[in-house]
Amino acid sequence: MKTANLVLLLVLSFSAAAAETHITGRNIRFVEYPGFPDAHSTWRSIGYSSRHDKVFVAVTNHRDRVCLYEYAAASGRMRLLGSLDSLAHLRPWQWQAKVHSQLLEGPDGCMYFATDGGESREEYLMEHPRGYGGGMFMKWDPARSRLTSLGHGLRYDSIKDIALDAAGGLIYAVSYPQVHFLVYDPSTNNLRDLGRLGSAHVPRCVFQDWWGNGYYVDWRQRLVKYERQTGRLLFKQDSLPAFPGTPAGDIITGVPVYATDRARGLIYLITYGNMVISFQPERRGIGVVRALGPTIDRPKLPPPGYSPNLGLGDNGKLYYFIGGHGRYVVRDTTLLMEFDPATRSKRVVLRFPVSEISEVTGCDVKDSRGNLYFAGRRESREALNMGESGASRPFMIIFNPQREVVR
Repeated sequence: MKTANLVLLLVLSFSAAAAETHITGRNIRFVEYPGFPDAHSTWRSIGYSSRHDKVFVAVTNHRDRVCLYEYAAASGRMRLLGSLDSLAHLRPWQWQAKVHSQLLEGPDGCMYFATDGGESREEYLMEHPRGYGGGMFMKWDPARSRLTSLGHGLRYDSIKDIALDAAGGLIYAVSYPQVHFLVYDPSTNNLRDLGRLGSAHVPRCVFQDWWGNGYYVDWRQRLVKYERQTGRLLFKQDSLPAFPGTPAGDIITGVPVYATDRARGLIYLITYGNMVISFQPERRGIGVVRALGPTIDRPKLPPPGYSPNLGLGDNGKLYYFIGGHGRYVVRDTTLLMEFDPATRSKRVVLRFPVSEISEVTGCDVKDSRGNLYFAGRRESREALNMGESGASRPFMIIFNPQREVVR
């Protein structure tokens, strides 16, 4: 009996070791964007349509042109759909510099997103002849290949991110730089401004639960919920967990990403202070928050790095890249991490020099095959340097921890 138990233990140990070592470069693939030679970057602007089995990405030159792309998951074909100004018939004074929001599928099968003025081209001069008029809500209809502008949010403000009530169609959004929380109903064209929630920095992430409620964080990093059923804003009493010594600038920057685990009734978050959090929402009230630990184990906390991306694999594990905007764990190296919420264990599964991957954005984008999609960029000497955002070239990332994706 002892011998049999020992053999079983060895088999289980071998299986566990094999499961931890099977991720290789063949589990990840990069897809380029054709027909946009001065493309610079992508900023969270990626989403998946389950109805059409396609991924949509908004790519920018970070100045004055944004192009919309369609990736057919079944065939592996990336296609340029056109530029936003042309597709939406925008006038010169309606210029848009990028899309910073997610692209989310609505109950009608259309993809909803919002636009941003970037941080250039006299965005703050307002009344200047070339000043920014304001971010716009937009809708792409894949069935008809038609882009519709749904109008502005706040005048002169960008729209940094949106969330969407997939059943009722309400859109929740945050404006920039004034940090106003907006609720927009495309079916009635009713826009509500629920006031300012932030201060010196605008947290970049709005997210939703499966009941259609919308969430954001205020300047104290407290969760704020728009309760769909009552139309009220609810504020959690306590701030989200943070490591002792986390700079105040990181606290007010809030939460950049989320990933939804509907089967377990959880939404995972990563804070700007590099804390992984599980959130168990409730239909009424806000719900339960639990700290799961740092994005990467380091003797001193909070750990270094930056993770504006997150995905949940079909294996129940979280995957995220660490690196970007000068915040790296290893100099000039981007790390792909695996985090097991069940055991809170984590490990580096792949490493990339910044010439291959310098920053990754996008969250909760997964197709029916278990492929995770991210919007990546790499450092490039040939690209135009855009100040804080650097010189880069964008591309789409496909990653599957359980199967090869290399064609």
